[in-house]
Amino acid sequence: MDIKLYMNEVGQRARAASRAMAKADTAAKNRALGLIAAAIRRDAAQLRAANQLDLEAARAAGLAPAMLDRLTLSDKAIATMAEGLEQVVALADPIGEISNMKFRPSGIQVGQMRVPLGVIGIIYEARPNVTVDAAGLCIKSGNATILRGGSEAIHCNRALAQLVKEGLAGAGLPSDAVQVVDTTDRAAVGELITMPQYVDVIVPRGGKGLIERLMRESKVPMIKHLDGICHVYIDGNADIAKAIEIAFNAKCHRYGTCNTMETLLVARDIAPQVLPQLAARYAAKEVELRGDDQARALLADYPHLAAATEEDWSTEYLAPILAVKIVAGIDEAIEHINAYSSQHTDSIVTEDYSHAMRFLREVDSASVMVNASTRFADGFEYGLGAEIGISNDKLHARGPVGLEGLTSLKYVVFGHGEVRV
Repeated sequence: MDIKLYMNEVGQRARAASRAMAKADTAAKNRALGLIAAAIRRDAAQLRAANQLDLEAARAAGLAPAMLDRLTLSDKAIATMAEGLEQVVALADPIGEISNMKFRPSGIQVGQMRVPLGVIGIIYEARPNVTVDAAGLCIKSGNATILRGGSEAIHCNRALAQLVKEGLAGAGLPSDAVQVVDTTDRAAVGELITMPQYVDVIVPRGGKGLIERLMRESKVPMIKHLDGICHVYIDGNADIAKAIEIAFNAKCHRYGTCNTMETLLVARDIAPQVLPQLAARYAAKEVELRGDDQARALLADYPHLAAATEEDWSTEYLAPILAVKIVAGIDEAIEHINAYSSQHTDSIVTEDYSHAMRFLREVDSASVMVNASTRFADGFEYGLGAEIGISNDKLHARGPVGLEGLTSLKYVVFGHGEVRV
C-alpha cells in the first residue's frame, strides 16, 4: 500500500463528507446514532469475537496490564457504547444555534452561530470504545472524522467501522463521514498529522510518547492532554469515612485510566486517623505506597512501602502504585498540586466550605472536585454522552471534550439595508 496516496484519498473523502455533514439536519444525525447503537447491541457477539482476536495478539506481544485493560471489550463496555450513543441523541444539537445577538448603533444585529470544526483526526491506542464515542460525537456535531486506532485493536475497530457505516447509510448520510484507517502502518499517523488541507483538528488519545511525538511533528492544531497526574487531598476537616471511600475508589477503581489518582495528599492533623485505615484497604489490593518520611513513619508495618523520590510526585503510574505525602494543610496541598499536577483532575475531601471554595478557585486544573472521586472526570459521567478526549489545554476546549468542544463560533450579521458611513 502506498500510505501517502491512501491517506490523501481518505482526507479528500473526509473533506467532501464534512460539507454534507455540516448541513445535515438533527433528525438524520440522530437516526444514524440510533441505528449504530442498535447494530452494536445486535452484533455484540461478533464484537466480542473480534476483540478476542485482538486480546490474544496483545497478550502474545507482551502488552502491559494497563493496555490490556483498555483493550478489553466486555459486555458492560459494549452496552455502555450503545448507551453513550443514545445519550448523545438526547442532547441538544448545537449546530446552527445563534447566541449573543445585539443591536449596534448602526442598526445592524450582530451575533454568533455555532458551527462544526470540519474534519477531526483522532489517534488512539488500544481503546475500541473510542471508535464509537468519537464517531457519535462527530456525527452529532456535524463533523467528519478520520479514526486511526492502535494496531492492538484493529480487528475490533474494523468491525465497529462497518456498523458505523451501516448506520450512516441507513440515515442517508455519507458513509465517508466516519473513516477508520485500515492499516496498522505507523506512517499513516505521520501523514494524518501533516494534512492541514484536509484535517482541521487532531485529537490524540494515547500514551505520553505518542502525544510528545505529535506535539513535535503535527502541522494541524491539537486538542490534547499529555499526562493524568491526578491528586486527592484529604483536608484536616474531612469526614474520615468519605475520605477513605473516595481515596480508595480514585486509585483502585481502575489503574490504567488518565483520571486515576496518582498522588494522595493528607493533612497532618488527620493523617493518624485516616492513613492507617486507608492503607488497610490498599493492602488488600496489593497497592505499592511510595511515601514521604512522615507517611512512612505512620505506615511502618505496611507490606508494600517504599520511600518516595522527587520523580514520584510527577509520575503517572497507570498501575497499583500510589505516591503519598503528608502536608501541613490546604496551603501546602495547593502549592504541591500546582507544582506537580498535569492540570487534569484534582479533588479535595473536606467539610470546610471555605477550604472547598479556595481549592476550586486556586487549583489550576481542567476538573476540580469537592468530595468526589477523580474517576468522575469523564464525558459520560459529566452528561456529555461520551467524550472525544480530555483536554488540559486552555484554548478552545478544556476538560472532557463533548459536542460543544467539537464546534466553533462564527459571527453573523442581520441588516435592514444599512451601509457604513
